[in-house]
Amino acid sequence: MKIILANPRGFCAGVNMAIDALETALRHYGSPLYVYHEIVHNRPIVEKFQKLGVVFVDDIAEVPTGGTVLYSAHGISPVIRKHSEERNLRAIDATCPLVTKVHKEAIKFAREGYTIVLIGHEGHDEVIGTMGEAPENMVLVEDAADVEALTLSVDAKLAFLTQTTLSVDEAKVVIDALKQKYPQIVGPNKDDICYATQNRQDAVKKLVGEADAVLVLGSQNSSNSQRLAELARTNGKPAYLIDRVSELKDEWFRSTDTVLVTAGASAPEEHVQDCINYLCAKFSATVEPRVVREEDVSFPLPRELRVLTSA
Repeated sequence: MKIILANPRGFCAGVNMAIDALETALRHYGSPLYVYHEIVHNRPIVEKFQKLGVVFVDDIAEVPTGGTVLYSAHGISPVIRKHSEERNLRAIDATCPLVTKVHKEAIKFAREGYTIVLIGHEGHDEVIGTMGEAPENMVLVEDAADVEALTLSVDAKLAFLTQTTLSVDEAKVVIDALKQKYPQIVGPNKDDICYATQNRQDAVKKLVGEADAVLVLGSQNSSNSQRLAELARTNGKPAYLIDRVSELKDEWFRSTDTVLVTAGASAPEEHVQDCINYLCAKFSATVEPRVVREEDVSFPLPRELRVLTSA
């Protein structure tokens, strides 16, 4: 067996920042410490922090009055901030700056009187937070069929935004459909799909042709991890999305396969290495790292924690 190890893979700058923020908050404030939604969409990371006394909640009312809450990397709506203030919570905002950028664009377009078409997945934490910035001005579409079903006026003042973790190719199809139906629609100055999502997808696109099968480390509720598996399948290759080595099944592979291994932006590298070690032991695999693009992006800790760490 030959393993092609895709690079870039795994943690993005936003995930690194969010995890560092939670670890720093735990050191300073101790447990119980509350996080609104999962800190990132990765099961092993959530389980690790639960063992350290972190409580993940989906309702801000579950945080005791005066308690400490950290907002996840996916962002929140203004309503949640307001409820936090009313409950006198110590709030730490670990929203990814790239998500914050989309929120600011939503606010700007809404102020300028646009109806905003948000391209994203219904129910995703990021989409809920973004729509909360201008709920009266925003409609959600997931695909070209949703665009076809829109009943907005043909001369409406329209703008579009995208969830940051979408498939680049799928988003383009929807954007093209919007522009065809509503030629007057405007978008952000730069593509809102995050650099890490794009880079990981580009790596799979470049390398998948050499592979017989694709292994993606990431959780089922991770949008960007799901997109990596879908991209491989679109290219005619079987793809398996798993959290950890215990979920690997020998019958997925033949001893002569070339296996492309990658990881979503919230998947820890230790689980990638566990899977590689297993395949090396079981199938006498050799590993060939392949760098498609270098990454050097980093984000600072949330302002609330920078004050603590600089004291």
